[in-house]
Amino acid sequence: MGCGLGVVLAIVMVISLIGWALSFLDISSPTRQLQPVPDNVPPAGAAEVPLIDVHAPGRTSDKLDFWAAPLAEKTGIPAAAIRAYGNAELIARDAWPTCRIRWNTLAGIGWVESRHGTYSGSYFNRSHINEAGFAEPKIIGIPLDGSPGFAAIPDTDGGLLDGDTEWDRAVGPMQFIPESWKRYGRDANGDGVADPHQIDDAALGAAHLLCTNGGDLSTPEGWSRAIYAYNRSEAYLIDVRDAAASYALNQPAR
Repeated sequence: MGCGLGVVLAIVMVISLIGWALSFLDISSPTRQLQPVPDNVPPAGAAEVPLIDVHAPGRTSDKLDFWAAPLAEKTGIPAAAIRAYGNAELIARDAWPTCRIRWNTLAGIGWVESRHGTYSGSYFNRSHINEAGFAEPKIIGIPLDGSPGFAAIPDTDGGLLDGDTEWDRAVGPMQFIPESWKRYGRDANGDGVADPHQIDDAALGAAHLLCTNGGDLSTPEGWSRAIYAYNRSEAYLIDVRDAAASYALNQPAR
């Protein structure tokens, strides 16, 4: 009986693990027919962000909750992430008016980099965005130690952001390496600290990087140049484009 019970428990555990693992795959509901994704560059803009006072004290992204909540249901993006992307678009519109970045481009990058702050690299310790906008647990990439396919970047921040005093690692929902965050990081949640682990700050830092390197993101050349500045890979550009285009259609990325 003991052996039989052990076999049954093992089977149950395997089935449970398979079901749990499948939950991380973005499988659309079979009752929802997703629209074909256009391959335009740049991708079409998604729902317009309502105007709020981004110079007000405190966490201004909270003022976009009424707008983000229904979009979260349609796209599968956490509402906190949508608020952060929308807030970053508005700040960028004010700070870098010729950039013309749209929030769904930031969402495309957020999708590829960390599934909007929900993928930490561990199936057994998945991250989430908490009420203050921080990824829990922190999202920290592998050491950039020159292993095949990876650059060699010795530590630049004393392990402050990534906990590694030997090699730099990409961190946070938008996966900044410490050296890049030093150049592009911005405070967007009003606490006076630019933190790549906080989704509002990370989204604005990403907008700053894209606008600085891309110029006018409403043009094919500018948008492509901006994405390549984030990751010099054609496959990466296509993945970001497709995710951003899906969000413009109010549907999940695939």
